[in-house]
Amino acid sequence: MPTRPFDFLNAAGNRLSGRLELPVGSTRAWALFAHCFTCGKDNIAAVRISRRLAGAGIGVLRFDFTGLGKSEGDFGAAGFSHNVDDLVAAAGAMTGAGMPPMLLVGHSLGGAAVVAAAGSLSGVHAVATIAAPFDVEHALHQFDPDGLRMIEREGSGVVAIGSRPFTVRREFVQNLREQDQGARLVALKRPLLLLHSPIDQVVGIENVTSMYLAAKHPKSFVSLDGADHLLTNARDADFAADMIAAWAGRYLPAMPPTAASHFDAEAEETRLGKFQLAMRAGKAAFIADEPESAGGLGSGPTPFNLLSAALAACTTMTLRLYADRKGWPVDRIRTGVTHRKEAGTERPDIFSRRVDIEGALDDAQHAELIAVADRCPVHRTLETGSRFEATEAGWAEPHAEEPPPA
Repeated sequence: MPTRPFDFLNAAGNRLSGRLELPVGSTRAWALFAHCFTCGKDNIAAVRISRRLAGAGIGVLRFDFTGLGKSEGDFGAAGFSHNVDDLVAAAGAMTGAGMPPMLLVGHSLGGAAVVAAAGSLSGVHAVATIAAPFDVEHALHQFDPDGLRMIEREGSGVVAIGSRPFTVRREFVQNLREQDQGARLVALKRPLLLLHSPIDQVVGIENVTSMYLAAKHPKSFVSLDGADHLLTNARDADFAADMIAAWAGRYLPAMPPTAASHFDAEAEETRLGKFQLAMRAGKAAFIADEPESAGGLGSGPTPFNLLSAALAACTTMTLRLYADRKGWPVDRIRTGVTHRKEAGTERPDIFSRRVDIEGALDDAQHAELIAVADRCPVHRTLETGSRFEATEAGWAEPHAEEPPPA
């Protein structure tokens, strides 16, 4: 998915660092993602979930809370209330840029933060939390006990959170203890989705039980069976994102219809990296790019990858049509294509194919099918060459030839 920076100022004037995950093609709605306690926007779960939602047509902003990652400010003095304020500021910046968030998604303490922020964001249609605590004070369990006692005794101290040292003030701790999430859940008045793992060792499953009982309908629960708290397994993060996208679809605007194109394919620069392109071909939308070694981002197939893909697809389809017409027992066909250039020759481009055919074929049938590969239309086009009309400037759509006058 395309991604680009999106920085903004919070209420205290600190610049917060964000990244937008952009859908390819039409955008159904915008979402705001709040990361887990001290994690940052580049936490693996935040990235995976945001990109998966973008793949479902939901654009997402993920950002570093005050004092974390690349954001300015003092984390140890900010506290939970500042995280909530940061979310409100992020939503305001998105709205000002024409991307008003309709969906809030929060992971761990970020889940508690989106519940708290929703009351100040009238444009939000739905809220989803992942492994969120019912009691915000639960975050203090991540502090080492000696460090926490020093903060309470001396007003500030260094604590290890997830093996990283943070200087934290007494006000930070007090702010965590002053939150009433139960009352916020009662007053939420938005559709709420709660995702939680029954084996979560950081925020126990009893937290989601309390949240579910406190919240009013409509509310839903999805078990992230077997997942750890940070969703370090890619399948768990993808599952969570897919559940959120499917559930939120009931509360978000319908995907706008894709206008029919008169072109067979379109390519438009995303302005992310040197070569990244938003592609449309038929009803499909995807990214094309060059590898990092060539100055690209490596985020999609290269033009020659796409050319090889056309040959692989055409070969496989041609063999399937031939086998079905013959009534041969072919279960599956797989084609691999490679492309290389051979300098100093009249026709330097060389395509190589390997075809794997599963089925109870005899040797003669198998050999006949392999020979049919050379008869696929894309093979013939590449082999015989093509003619090109002059390239035209502008974006006037191609039109059918006018009929001759009567």
